[in-house]
Amino acid sequence: MAQNFQTKLFINNEYVSAKSGTYVVVRNPVDDSIVTDAVHSGGEEDVNDAVAAAQAAFKGPWSIMPGSERAKCMLKLADLLDENFESLMKLETIAMGQPVALAAPLGSLMGSTWRHYAGYCDKIPGELVPEGDDKTYKLIRYDPLGVCAGIAAWNATLYMLCMKIAPAVAAGNTFIFKSSEKSPLGSLPVGELIVQAGFPPGVINLLSGDGSTGALMASHMGIKKISYTGSVSSGRKVQIAATNSNLKRVTLELGGKSPSIIFKDADLENALVHSSQNFLFNSGQVCIAATRILVQEEIAEEFTKGLKARFDMFKGALGDPALPSTFLGPLADTAQKDRVVSFFEQAKKDGVEFLAGGKSKGNYIEPTIMNNPPLESSVWRDEIFGPALAIRTFKTVEEAIELANDTTYGLAAYLFTRDIPLALRVSKLIEAGTVSINASIGGNIDMPFGGWKESGNGGREGGRAGLMSYLEAKSITINMQGGTG
Repeated sequence: MAQNFQTKLFINNEYVSAKSGTYVVVRNPVDDSIVTDAVHSGGEEDVNDAVAAAQAAFKGPWSIMPGSERAKCMLKLADLLDENFESLMKLETIAMGQPVALAAPLGSLMGSTWRHYAGYCDKIPGELVPEGDDKTYKLIRYDPLGVCAGIAAWNATLYMLCMKIAPAVAAGNTFIFKSSEKSPLGSLPVGELIVQAGFPPGVINLLSGDGSTGALMASHMGIKKISYTGSVSSGRKVQIAATNSNLKRVTLELGGKSPSIIFKDADLENALVHSSQNFLFNSGQVCIAATRILVQEEIAEEFTKGLKARFDMFKGALGDPALPSTFLGPLADTAQKDRVVSFFEQAKKDGVEFLAGGKSKGNYIEPTIMNNPPLESSVWRDEIFGPALAIRTFKTVEEAIELANDTTYGLAAYLFTRDIPLALRVSKLIEAGTVSINASIGGNIDMPFGGWKESGNGGREGGRAGLMSYLEAKSITINMQGGTG
């Protein structure tokens, strides 16, 4: 078929063929047809080339460029991303089935992210330590790490590209980014925009490939930090590879099984909105999705009835993700669909009641509600990553907190109540990196994002914390008696 998208690797400001001679096959999840079998897959030589280009850029023009000049490149790229986000997001739709109607919210975050971090370029201060004797002057400065890398999950590749690269280059680092093999089409064209924005060669490099390419990056001796978003099992492999190589710094964001606690005094309509259409965003393929609903007994019947009605209604919203009228597209690929279906099959064996959905057709999954699953069941404990949630009731605040925290994950949590003092007390006791009260979590690029427990470690993305994770502290002491002045 005719190709009108980029498939080559972007290294040193040029599109180049992979020396590995291997390729990634991209399928359209709507009908499982092959979109392309010619996306170049980075091998060992290609990763080495990208690292060499990034090292040269770090030692060369990028490291000596004033922060205000780095900011100009970043701001220009932000404008270019705004101008091109529709075409870029359409490529995401082709590769992983995200409806075009959902592209605007994610697309708008790309330019905003680069502008946010561009503001830090000339505003990274050091510190003066005033305590101590008069003979020693103590300073702390923050220096860039050098060559950094990032590996994105397939569900929001372009957003992750921005959240990983922007703070790194604002801090003065250079970067190598790898998209998921399921969704490489949207990120590769960004190379063209990087050149137009005026970034020197080697500052930002874009690779594609499967897990073997990511393993080469995680174990590369020339990379000083790697940021990974994906599954817990793959995150462990990245951590091990980083440890066994050069002990590079690692940031992991590894998904969740987030609770949503609906208290009896909650605004029921608001809670239903966030538990239905907001939960079903991207067909539930979102790491922060509230897949465990805990509703207080007094309102459980009314809430459950309302939620079921909405999920049944959204069955009619399944369709072609390329159409503006479609709200729910297919899952990313057949493997992901099969994974979700396997959860349903096990739940049925466990005798779990399905209040809505539980069926699939092709790579499409009906919006699904499972009622009162056993606490040890896989649908209650494990991340499904599809349009499916489970619901249980609780009596007391203490019981809700205990149920919410009874998980190996700790990424996000949601509280719905009119009693804000109660919400603040409960938020302190919830074991999660982010707690949202009376709303879903949006793209807060100015706040730290990351998880507790097995949802992640090694730092945060977003806000000032995201910037600082790409800087190394350096302590400087001056013996004032040794001076010549």
